[in-house]
Amino acid sequence: MATLTARYEASFPTSRRLYEQARTVFPNGVTHDLRSLEPFPIYVERALGSHKWDVDGHELIDYWSGHGAILLGHSHPAVVEAVRHQVGRSTHPGACHESEIEWGRWVQRLVPSAERLRFTNSGTEATLMALRLARIVSGRPRVLKFAGHFHGWNDFVVPGADPPYDGAPVPGVPRAVAAATVVVPPNDPAAVERVLETDPDIGCLILEPTGGHWGQVPIRGEFLKALREITSRLGVLLIFDEVITGFRVSPGGAQAHYGVMPDLTTLAKVLAGGLPGGCVAGRTDIMAALEVRPGKPKMRHPGTFNANPLSAAAGIATLQLVATGEPCRRANETARLLRHRLNALFADRGWDWVVYGEFSAVRLLPGYTGPRPLGDDFIPYGGAFDKLDAPRDLRLIHAFRRAMLLHGVDLPGLAGMTTAAHTEDDVERTVVAVAGTVEALRGEGIV
Repeated sequence: MATLTARYEASFPTSRRLYEQARTVFPNGVTHDLRSLEPFPIYVERALGSHKWDVDGHELIDYWSGHGAILLGHSHPAVVEAVRHQVGRSTHPGACHESEIEWGRWVQRLVPSAERLRFTNSGTEATLMALRLARIVSGRPRVLKFAGHFHGWNDFVVPGADPPYDGAPVPGVPRAVAAATVVVPPNDPAAVERVLETDPDIGCLILEPTGGHWGQVPIRGEFLKALREITSRLGVLLIFDEVITGFRVSPGGAQAHYGVMPDLTTLAKVLAGGLPGGCVAGRTDIMAALEVRPGKPKMRHPGTFNANPLSAAAGIATLQLVATGEPCRRANETARLLRHRLNALFADRGWDWVVYGEFSAVRLLPGYTGPRPLGDDFIPYGGAFDKLDAPRDLRLIHAFRRAMLLHGVDLPGLAGMTTAAHTEDDVERTVVAVAGTVEALRGEGIV
């Protein structure tokens, strides 16, 4: 029988041809690191609902969900119509426009901390702005973050974003810049308190409120409440990076779900309905650092595509539906069903795999040696950081994804997220795909 790699190469010839072209244009042949796949990535032609179609005609159940930006499902009619209507009116008037106000008001309605906000073009830009605002307001240069939490690729938050967490320099980031970032393990309030009490130069703390990398090492409400108490008591600004969790965990994000109010919030992804867009939202007095005020410092913030009309149109159409609560509920329920069905599969076959996650996240963990989950609040290994966020086995990840694609499912590695468009039929077909994939990996001695 042909190997997985040989079958993959034979099944996706047009993607291979396009990748050969892309290698002459882009470093490593891709435009996003996560899209890399050995021996070549697939190329997608169109997407609708929970499915997408590649250039070789394969229909695939999609769990990339636009890197998390798609909650309603691909090409949702309301979003398509809103963008279609706007593109004929203007794509960039180089001026303020009424839609940006409506978009901003939807953010204010849904996100508890959003007293004022400023739009950006991405989540990375949003975290960059949040940190600069925090420095202006606090007068302190350093930031505290958690190992494994990703806040975009700007210089100040990329240290400690990925394993190994050995303090090695990040290529391209000057040591003097990296020194402004303090990294501690997650889920340890005492460690946070010790660092903040002994380092008066730390002015803010930033985190992903459900855990780094969309809950790879889960965080729960108790820890968030402890952080809110500690930072408030010590005069440190608390920043929730809700680029992924915003409008996805619940209409008001993780802060609304857990009832914890940060000082600043960064948003992107679902915010713009699948188009580029981000924002920083927060307390009026902090956001005032963007205003012209006599005798006070102002953060300068240009940005050619800030609040562009197309993103505003898509964002308004999306948030109107998110506000009903139904998209979040459906995505979360489908993910819960998928986690349950996969764990039942692994238990029935006696495989050392387990699935975990919260809300619309689904995470597969091979080589698992702990107890089986008894409910949906399950966290493997009690949340042990060294076990859940160890260096990745890229050979396994690439082989798993190739095999899943051959079975008609596109998962970004060993994890994915659902949308409101995913169905029970998608779940059942995904379970069959995972079963076939693990069998194939076992057959080739990969697991």
